[in-house]
Amino acid sequence: MLENISSTKVAGGWHKQYTHTATSTHCTMRFAVFLPPGASETNKVPVLYWLSGLTCTDENFMQKAGAFKKAAELGIAIVAPDTSPRGDNVPNEDSYDFAQGAGFYVNATQAPFNTHFNMYDYVVDELPALIEQHFPVTSTKAISGHSMGGHGALMVALKNPQAYVSTSAFSPIVNPINCPWGTKAFNGYLGTDKELWAQYDTCELMKLAKQDDYLPMLVSQGDADGFLEEQLKPQNLVAIAHDKSYPLTLEMQEGYDHSYFFISSFIDQHLLFHSQFLTA
Repeated sequence: MLENISSTKVAGGWHKQYTHTATSTHCTMRFAVFLPPGASETNKVPVLYWLSGLTCTDENFMQKAGAFKKAAELGIAIVAPDTSPRGDNVPNEDSYDFAQGAGFYVNATQAPFNTHFNMYDYVVDELPALIEQHFPVTSTKAISGHSMGGHGALMVALKNPQAYVSTSAFSPIVNPINCPWGTKAFNGYLGTDKELWAQYDTCELMKLAKQDDYLPMLVSQGDADGFLEEQLKPQNLVAIAHDKSYPLTLEMQEGYDHSYFFISSFIDQHLLFHSQFLTA
């Protein structure tokens, strides 16, 4: 059952927050949705799903990205889930990069996380079904995200190429099996079997992609990002895309860091990129 906990008019449309009891994560989840002006049961609109990064909730993108004016103009709804299950009964650690706020969009196999930390199922199956049932949207969707959420967006799109028309990311963790953030999370959620890790790694998934399943992919990366060399490693993905002739565009942006100042500077470009496929 959906509970509307906030509703605010913006850019001629509406930003709303909801909570619901999720079956995949066995807890109360919160998400936010932006509905552009004119969205109705007789004028359904396509959806861009946004996955946020470490420590974030549904609020960071919606409050900081400055996406509403362009999304309203283009007639695109935006849905932003939380980044993990939450609650007193949900396992947590005193760490910004693991457990609550850091779900990494995987289905955990290791106790005690495997009961609640099923963010892959939540993002891929449960949330879109809920959105399409309760809101004036079509089943046409794209997916984007930032950092940990950039990992999630690219990974989810590569694993489900028929479900999305395009994918993009800001500062994504493209090769989590080969960076500290990813190895910590995957060890904790998935255990030590690295073959299980590969199914959630964008680089590994792109190696396996078949040409009929290629999706338009845009990645924006600031060259002043403090996490660039150790955690993000976009060059690893570019090399695979080149070998596979995968339609990836990587744009390195001079002087930009890892923050929402970067995202807000280029979010219109990403919305326009997705719009050409969402409204085709």
